[in-house]
Amino acid sequence: MLDLGPARIKPAWGVGGNGQATITDIAEFDAFVAALDAVELASHGTVVEQHLEEVVTYSVGQAYISSVGISYFGTQRLTPNNSGDEVYGGSSLVVVPGEMDTLSNLTLQPEIEKAVSLARQYDAAMSLEFPDLLASRRNYDVIRGRDSRGSWRTGVLEQSWRIGGASPAEIAAFEAFQRNPELRVIRASCVEAYGDHKPPAGAVIYFRGNCRR
Repeated sequence: MLDLGPARIKPAWGVGGNGQATITDIAEFDAFVAALDAVELASHGTVVEQHLEEVVTYSVGQAYISSVGISYFGTQRLTPNNSGDEVYGGSSLVVVPGEMDTLSNLTLQPEIEKAVSLARQYDAAMSLEFPDLLASRRNYDVIRGRDSRGSWRTGVLEQSWRIGGASPAEIAAFEAFQRNPELRVIRASCVEAYGDHKPPAGAVIYFRGNCRR
């Protein structure tokens, strides 16, 4: 991996971008691994991937409540946590009724179209591998950025088959479609911030309080 340029390493059990580092040689890799919890490392391993610059992280997914489904794409934002590290800070989504293939009815920018296509491929592969899986929420983080040689790279980082960072925006979308079934596409956003911040105008506050990170 280091032959391709700087690499990014992170514990497989990390949350929200915490605990990641960029390494440029084997000595830095060894030092990072040595500092990890040995039990966690043995149980879960660690992730090494190409380090990218000019990064955009997309959220692509679908969610169901009973027989009512929504699908969406959007971008994530970063925010400094209480330690000054850049971590997940919310998502801005474009949401439509129905399954993920409904997104193909929209006119999408090429980079977004590719992110949606990769998320759908990942989802199809997981459904094939785990045919009995029941997941009422399927969210995929898709990254796009330049590698050390200046080439654009796009790939699925991970799946989230549980309540996640974009869930508040998803709930707002469900509520909007319930109020007005004639809507065909809406925008919904969620924001996470650390420290003393004023909420966006008209925001619904889901949590305000002390957080360890």
